[in-house]
Amino acid sequence: MKNMSLFSQLLHFFPRSDFERLVRDHNSDFGSKGFSSWQQLVSMLFCHFGRASSLAEITQGLASCEGKLKHLGISAPGKSTLAYANQNRPWELYQSLFFQMLDKAKSEAIQHRRKFKFKAKLYSIDSTTIDLCLNSFEWAVFRRKKGAVKLHMRLDHDGYLPSYAVITEGKQHDSKAAWEMPFEAGSITVFDKAYNDYSLFNHITTRKAWFVTRLKENAMFTVVDEREVADGSGVISDTIIQLDGYYSKQKYPGELRVIEYCDKETGKIFSFLTNNMKLSAKTIADIYKERWQVELLFKALKQHLKIKSFVGTSANAVKIQIWTALISILILKYLQLKSSFGWSLSNLAALLRMNLFTYRNLFAWINKPFETPPDPLIDSVQMSLRFV
Repeated sequence: MKNMSLFSQLLHFFPRSDFERLVRDHNSDFGSKGFSSWQQLVSMLFCHFGRASSLAEITQGLASCEGKLKHLGISAPGKSTLAYANQNRPWELYQSLFFQMLDKAKSEAIQHRRKFKFKAKLYSIDSTTIDLCLNSFEWAVFRRKKGAVKLHMRLDHDGYLPSYAVITEGKQHDSKAAWEMPFEAGSITVFDKAYNDYSLFNHITTRKAWFVTRLKENAMFTVVDEREVADGSGVISDTIIQLDGYYSKQKYPGELRVIEYCDKETGKIFSFLTNNMKLSAKTIADIYKERWQVELLFKALKQHLKIKSFVGTSANAVKIQIWTALISILILKYLQLKSSFGWSLSNLAALLRMNLFTYRNLFAWINKPFETPPDPLIDSVQMSLRFV
């Protein structure tokens, strides 16, 4: 690996045989005319890791480093070639590649479980709005004079990995997009009040999964049982309820649990709603507090990768750029989990960008980024000279 740049080594996370299988499945190289889907992937990953802001920066940046990528069998594309590929090739290829990379990241995340002692998988779901200029993105109508798309994402708290994503128009309600999310039996999913939909709660419950959310202020219910609360835990009350109202009962006929909790730091009182009757009330409150991790992931995506400005204006190009950003964040998360250095995601993204075409062993670099690299002349075998 010492004769390869860090960027080249990142591309080895995607075995070519597996990638070409996905290409065939999606028929994405149809009519490629010499510019393959692999070259498109390399270009878009360079866009994110190199923080290229335009097609010109991508193509010229790759062209300036072409000698360092020749062993990968690629050449820098033209602007119009890359623009055409982003507009016309199926974005679903990169969605499939995301899940392929996710399997690799999960294998490392198994060794980095989150702080909770229960065995159930913990997820958070939330959305972020990505603003677009309506004059350039006419298809992305959000408000009268504003365009946007929404990225709905599920976060796996084992390793804090994005584990599922849905891209919709900006005006799509969060609770509707949640129906596309998987809810595995025995898992716990936490979300805010934007997902407050009793039909969705019933959908989750019938799949033998659990949820934790905030109770709506105008929720009507009858208390059917009260539980004891531990002193000093911050829990004010722990009650079992049934929803009132004809339509509410039709949507969720079962029992729910309401926990009132006082945050010691702020003094605010929160009312949490859950269908989990087994975990302690304090654990339910702590689970909701963990939801903040999905907000941090959205912040990292927008700060360190290119999803606030786009190099193409079609819906297909925007989706390709978002999916390749999600692939890039998985790579960063994988390196962060794999490293013994203790990187923050922001430092890792910044220093990787500065050293993208440095010739170092990738895993030696992430463990000791500030160590002087070995001198190849010292390691080489020096023939002895015989003097007469």
